[in-house]
Amino acid sequence: MPPRAPWLSTFQSHLSTSSTSEFNITTVALDAKGQTVPRTRTCGFRGWFPNPELHSSALEALESQNERPNPSVYESEMISLTTDVRMEKVGQLERSGNAVEAVFWLKDVGNQWRVRGEAFVIGDPDPAGAEREEKARKEIRKGLRVCEGCEEKEKEWSWERQVTTYFANHTPVLRGSFKNPPPGTPRSQVPTDPELKLGQKLNDLHDPVARGNFRVVVIRANEVERLDLSDYEKPQRWNWTLVGGNGDDARWEETELWP
Repeated sequence: MPPRAPWLSTFQSHLSTSSTSEFNITTVALDAKGQTVPRTRTCGFRGWFPNPELHSSALEALESQNERPNPSVYESEMISLTTDVRMEKVGQLERSGNAVEAVFWLKDVGNQWRVRGEAFVIGDPDPAGAEREEKARKEIRKGLRVCEGCEEKEKEWSWERQVTTYFANHTPVLRGSFKNPPPGTPRSQVPTDPELKLGQKLNDLHDPVARGNFRVVVIRANEVERLDLSDYEKPQRWNWTLVGGNGDDARWEETELWP
């Protein structure tokens, strides 16, 4: 199993005391001339995979449809977010070898966290995408640790249930947004599919259109930097790099940097 990251507890503490959990992620894209260009957007932090902080409404939604969250089996320091598969970042990740960078500016604690690594996309219900789905799951597995004493529960844990739990953790309006017209297309192009329209509220956790567009993105870090500006007279900066791959020999090397 991968080693527990030495930076994780501090990062978790900062997030828990922050008034916002939004962060920026940058992917690599190609412009009209075929040149590589960065693309940045703001996303919502959905917890450390596979343990999002579930709202009471999410638990109620799952229960209403005879669903339940996975048992607590795994832990990790992998960042999770959700997206619409029709968004450009999904294709950009595929074409760039999953390269991604995430930046959190947590103003309340005066700290910036920069996470570099690979992002993997799961949640495709289409059998045609089964090979790609299994490949992404295999990569995410490399970043999971089995919690102490939870080995016997592993057989009860399911990837499909995990994606459904992430979907349930959205409000009905946000769930309905996965049935919006294709993001980024001109409004003059009215969808021919009557299912696609703005402002829908969705209670069905298995709606085929919404779930066909819904994805969970998991970022597996290989380098993390923390810039501490809580005291401008004494700024501090650290870098942690994962060496030795993702196996039993992996370890995090810490270096203190000039800020």
